[in-house]
Amino acid sequence: MGTDIYGGIEFRHPHAGTDYYDGEPWVTAMELWPLHDETDYTAFGLLFGVRNYAGFRPLAAGRGLPADLSSAMRAELGPWVAQGGMDGASWVSWAELTSVDSETTPEHFVGRVTWYKQSQPTVRQSQLVTRRWPAEVLSTVGVPPADSYSPSEHVEWITSDLVCTYEPLTVGGVLGPTTHWPHVFAVMKALAGRFGDDSVRLVVAFD
Repeated sequence: MGTDIYGGIEFRHPHAGTDYYDGEPWVTAMELWPLHDETDYTAFGLLFGVRNYAGFRPLAAGRGLPADLSSAMRAELGPWVAQGGMDGASWVSWAELTSVDSETTPEHFVGRVTWYKQSQPTVRQSQLVTRRWPAEVLSTVGVPPADSYSPSEHVEWITSDLVCTYEPLTVGGVLGPTTHWPHVFAVMKALAGRFGDDSVRLVVAFD
């Protein structure tokens, strides 16, 4: 059974805590789904420790929902948390996201191999690999071009009817331009430009 992500982006109202503002301190800015619609366990593990098969040190694992969560976000995520418990929810600030070294890697794996049939480009499979690739991966995707393959470099090749990709397993790659995360981060960055890095956060729950 797969694991999906739900949630959205919040910002802290600049007048929260003042005598002339009686609204909620945190305001829902945008739901997650228009920006991000992927099931990527490597990213889930890196950010929130969920399905962390790659073995990254999670940035924000198991924090639960913030006590001052906006009512709109609580209505969105409450049912998922009720089903899966608080361990299936967490949050991370824009300040924390910007502090991560994009070259950080997990301890064991060096990369991820992804492949799909040219006739079925939307049906993709992937496998985490160490420096010595498992025999079952090699038997499926073949050997990448020797003159272009390096554990630290992105490479693509075609074997029979398969289109194959190897990508190094770094924070920058897992959350990089070939994923949906840049859309999420662009919105968070824009809000942080107005309200401050610590006043913008991504709140999520998983099922």
